[in-house]
Order: sequence, then C-alpha cells, then structure tokens
Amino acid sequence: MSGGAGRLIIALVVLIVIGMAAAVLFGETAFSPAQLTRAFTDPTSGPAEVLWAVRAPRAATALMVGAALGLSGAVMQGLLRNPLADPGVLGVSALAALGAAGAIVLGWAALPGAVELAALAGAGLAGGLLVAFSARVRSPEALILFGVAVSSFAGAATALIFNLSPSPIATAEVMNWLLGSVQNRSWFDVAWVSPAVLVSAALAALAAPGLRMLSLGEETARTSGLPMARLRLLALLAASLATGAAVAVAGVIGFVGLAAPHLVRTAVRGDPARLLLPSALTGGLMLVVADLLARVTPTDQELKLGVFTALVGAPLFALIAWRAAREWRL
Repeated sequence: MSGGAGRLIIALVVLIVIGMAAAVLFGETAFSPAQLTRAFTDPTSGPAEVLWAVRAPRAATALMVGAALGLSGAVMQGLLRNPLADPGVLGVSALAALGAAGAIVLGWAALPGAVELAALAGAGLAGGLLVAFSARVRSPEALILFGVAVSSFAGAATALIFNLSPSPIATAEVMNWLLGSVQNRSWFDVAWVSPAVLVSAALAALAAPGLRMLSLGEETARTSGLPMARLRLLALLAASLATGAAVAVAGVIGFVGLAAPHLVRTAVRGDPARLLLPSALTGGLMLVVADLLARVTPTDQELKLGVFTALVGAPLFALIAWRAAREWRL
C-alpha cells in the first residue's frame, strides 16, 4: 500500500474514533461532567445506561452500516466501470426493502429478526438474479439495465404493498422503516450486521485484482489470464451481501455508497483495488457523523437518517460532480 493511501487510512481511523466518542458523549440529552463521570464509574447508573446501552450500539450500528454501503459502492463502481454506480443501482436495495416491507405487512415484525431476515432474503434473491444474468451477459451496460429493471419492479411491488396494506399502522411502520434509521438499535443488531460486513470485505478483497484489471478495459481483462468470471462473481456477492446487511438493519439509506468512494478516489489515484478499504471507512465515518447531527438537530421529531443523508448528500455530490466537470474541461 502506498504512503498516501496508508496515511489516508490512518487519518480515517482517527476520525472514526473521534466521531464514535462524540456520538456516545453527545445527544439530545446533555449530561453534566459529574453525570459523565458517573457513567464511566457506575455501570448501573442512568447515564451509563444511556451511553452504553443506547448511544454506543446506535453509533456502532451506524459505523457498520456506513462501512457496508461504502464498500458496496466502491465494488459496484469498479465492477461496472461507472463512477455513478451505487449499492442501489442493481436493484439489491430495492428487493431488500421489498422483503422487509412484506414481512412488516404480514405481521412478522413481532418476531425477533424476521424483518432483517426477510430483507436479507430479498438481497440474496437480487444477488442470485444478478449472478445468473452476469453469467450469460458480461456487458456492464446490460447489467446496469437489468439492475434498473429489477429496481423498478421492486419499487412497484413495494408501492403495491402500500396500496393493499390492510392497516394504516402497518403502512406507517413500512414507511418508517423505508426512510432509514439506526434509532433504537442494540448490540444484537451490531452483532448481526458485523459478520456480514466482514465476509463482504473478504469477498471484495478476493475480487480486488479483477476490479483493478477491469479498470484497464474489458479486452485487457480478458487477456490478463485472471479468472475474471469468478472474480466478477465474488464482487457481485460482496456488494449484494454488504447492501443486504445494511438495508436489513437500517432500512434504505442513500448517497453514502455513491459519495464515499468519490471522497477518497483521488488519494488512491483511482485504483479500484486500493479504493475498497478507504471507501468502507469513509462510509462508516459519514454515517456516524450524519446520525449524530440528525440526533442533535433541534426538531420536534428526530430526522430519519435516510432523509438526512439525502438532504446533505445531494448538494455534496453535486459539488463533487461540478469539480470533476471542471477538471474534465481542463
């Protein structure tokens, strides 16, 4: 790893530590120094309960979900050779959301882990469809079009669930989940999403040589001697699993997977293989900070994380696109 990429990773880790500390120490309820001291010295106290049973798992969930989205975005952009690709471009997020919405309307939300498993099953179905399609058609453009078709179908089916929902309460629960949030997440959610992210990272690392070769062009990749079909499969599995795990735990959260790779791409000189880890760290940092800002923003009702990332992420990405356009003109 080059010195620049290494320094970037160290800087991101330091910022994540600072962000996690701030996410635990600050929130809607402000604690005095004496209460914070009590939280660190008396595990049974009220402040300790807020810090370690409410804020800490929420921040850890945001970190892992953001890392999953950032990693998935970097894999998708490398696989499709398209800087505008993100975890939702191939329909994985949409099918995962459809699975969760169906589980909520059917009344399965009362069963622990049922909604999460339904979302992960939807993501797995999307991943399976993409793997089957990519085995027959290798064109990135065709894969994108297929993903758009899957996403459109899943979106229409989700809208149909809203239309046919037997209860306004269930409809409200579906809408609340689709807006994206890590509110009220526990250490169980952290333990649930973390292994999926680690497995996705391992699959992405195995696919990294193929992503680097694809950046040189399809013809060069075919003549490289690498098992490109297997590496593409690993990349698709990594992106699908990471996206599915993120949606299963936190709902639909946009712009993180799209923007995170762009924020660090220059530091790794556009190398898709070296982009993976910085993108995951950047995504995690972005979501931790976004969740903290959503919590401390003075509103009558806490902003949903998916709404907040869209409000902040859209102008940020527009700025990135504007700067990139200026460089292209030069």
